[in-house]
Amino acid sequence: MSIKVLKTEQFLPISLAEAWDFFSSPANLNEITPETMTFKILTDLPEKMYPGLMINYKVAPVFNIPLSWTTEITHVEVQRYFVDEQRSGPYKMWHHEHHFEEVKGGVMMRDILHYDIGKWIVGDILGALFIHAKVKSIFDYRYQKLIRLFGQ
Repeated sequence: MSIKVLKTEQFLPISLAEAWDFFSSPANLNEITPETMTFKILTDLPEKMYPGLMINYKVAPVFNIPLSWTTEITHVEVQRYFVDEQRSGPYKMWHHEHHFEEVKGGVMMRDILHYDIGKWIVGDILGALFIHAKVKSIFDYRYQKLIRLFGQ
């Protein structure tokens, strides 16, 4: 396994309750995903996530090739964190932790993503050339989008 780790951190000048309300609503995922990914949620979504929630998507992360992706919300601790894991999709492994901490003036949001594109020669080349940069660009997009939505 060639697991990559991406860690991000962002201050949001909103209350913990506001942050949790936004991020625990699966419907808001579409709002913070780049349009270039042609992201489409196929599942009827509940208002709030819960452990065991399975979400099916169509997404075109590279070369505009649509792929099916299923994630499961595996852990939820209200106003502290939640975890989504890929059950089927483009990665060999995807484990994404979303952490929220109340701090002076707002919330510190931290993401820890572990992912693996698989061990194969073409995968290594594509990873080095495109995929790792694409994953980072998705988080960079989200960072800027959250500034537009909530301020700095």
